[in-house]
Amino acid sequence: MPAPALTGPQYLVQGLQLIMRPGLRLFVLLPLSINLLLFSGLVYLSLHQFSMWVDTFMPTLPHWLSFLSYILWPLFVVLVLLMVFFTFTMLANIIAAPFNGFLSEKVEAVVRGIDDSPPFSWAELLAMIPRTLSRELRKLGYMLPRMIALFILSFIPVVNIIAAPLWLLFGVWMMAIQYIDYPADNHKMSWQDMLAWLRAKRWASLSFGGCVYAALLVPFVNIFMMPAAVAGATLFWVRERGAQEVAGVRG
Repeated sequence: MPAPALTGPQYLVQGLQLIMRPGLRLFVLLPLSINLLLFSGLVYLSLHQFSMWVDTFMPTLPHWLSFLSYILWPLFVVLVLLMVFFTFTMLANIIAAPFNGFLSEKVEAVVRGIDDSPPFSWAELLAMIPRTLSRELRKLGYMLPRMIALFILSFIPVVNIIAAPLWLLFGVWMMAIQYIDYPADNHKMSWQDMLAWLRAKRWASLSFGGCVYAALLVPFVNIFMMPAAVAGATLFWVRERGAQEVAGVRG
């Protein structure tokens, strides 16, 4: 029987449990260290620049509408938080992509119970860099035009009120793409086929992406969420693809 559509929380929780296994700890520590450094930089920069960023996006209101600033200010705080978080998360994933691809490979071996890959070697990891970085550039090509459109929308008075929910929805979708792409890339699935597969499982994908997005917003918890999200996305891939293949055979 195919897995239920809304399984995002289960995949993320099970992914977190998977990365605690002794055999995977080495592959978790590498992206975890990168994540820790980048999020430390995010906190430092945000503490010094956050108020200025909010003031930049806040529209200038006439005096008779100044009371609206108390209503709009929280909205633009959320907008800046979403933009900053999303930008730094994407940067962290680009830098950690080779490590995440390697972690996904090892997690899949554990999930399937078949590990025919050689022991860890830096040479194997380095060999993955060109392919994983090429895939990350493809993600950037998909993401940047949409980010630019949202960024421009954020500066348009009145219309920019809808920017925050749109950033949130886009961020959730990109989290699904970002992490589920690691096992898809390991299996040499093309970018377009991967997007089509995720769209066919839109609600399951958004459920997983939303859980990852929410977890990454929690201070300190987010440090551990990148490897957990990689493991959860790999579990998502193995189970959802398996259910699809079984359904195809029965059909």
